[in-house]
Amino acid sequence: MSQVLHAPPPAPAEDDLAALAARHGLSVSGARPSLPEYVRQLWARRHFINAFATAKLTAQYSEAKLGQVWQVATPLLNAAVYYFVFGILLGTSRGVADYVPFLVTGVFVWTFTQNSIMSGTRAISGNLGLVRALHFPRAALPVSFALQQLQQLLFSMAALVLILLGFGMTPGVSWVLVLPVLALQFVFNAGVSMVMARMGAKTPDIAQLMPFVLRTWMYVSGVMWSIDRTLTRSDVPHVVKVLLESNPAAVYIDLMRFALIDSFKAHQLPHHVWALALGWALLAGVGGFIYFWKAEETYGRG
Repeated sequence: MSQVLHAPPPAPAEDDLAALAARHGLSVSGARPSLPEYVRQLWARRHFINAFATAKLTAQYSEAKLGQVWQVATPLLNAAVYYFVFGILLGTSRGVADYVPFLVTGVFVWTFTQNSIMSGTRAISGNLGLVRALHFPRAALPVSFALQQLQQLLFSMAALVLILLGFGMTPGVSWVLVLPVLALQFVFNAGVSMVMARMGAKTPDIAQLMPFVLRTWMYVSGVMWSIDRTLTRSDVPHVVKVLLESNPAAVYIDLMRFALIDSFKAHQLPHHVWALALGWALLAGVGGFIYFWKAEETYGRG
């Protein structure tokens, strides 16, 4: 007995499926939202970002006996090491007024940038369980890590104020400038963190390379030595002077020194320093946010 074979029905066209899904209010799972919608979603989760940053900060030294004391002790110990190596052995303190406040301010401000970028590099790759389990704008992670480091810096600033008072500094109107400097630096740090979060999500090995990059960046940012004194030397090429003056880390460090240290005068700042600080914040903040958003649907996959 012969059998009649029937051909399978044709598969529905992709356009038909898309039309069917649209008719029933369905959308692609994990699809990248528009940029305005992404901003709205991120703002709606601002309380989560703040709570996540606070929880990470609290848990950071939970296993240490001294607990949260290390939030202040760690940058102070780093400053003490740098003072011994650079200030005493290498003599970078010569000709720099109030070198200890100068150094401690530089170390604290630099640590804010360094730790924000390092934690941002692992923001996605180090939290894959959270990324895969919950639906939320992934930018919340690098932003929360930058906020965590800002909270860390505020703890350290209490110790910095005591050091400044101990070296004869008195609070003045210029101390108010700390607020806009920190705001601009936070935007810059968060933007760079988002760039590194996207790169780290695709290539986790970048996290192993970043300590060397950041250490090199620190050495050329005037943390332990005076950029202003170097710029007055005639043997320094003009292009090097431009790079040193426009270095974003150095810009924020010197603005903080100008705000807090009486002996650090306006003529020691780069030309158009506030324009540089704002420009770097906008470039890193806006550019980094868009760069991160463009890969939103890829995080946690693979």
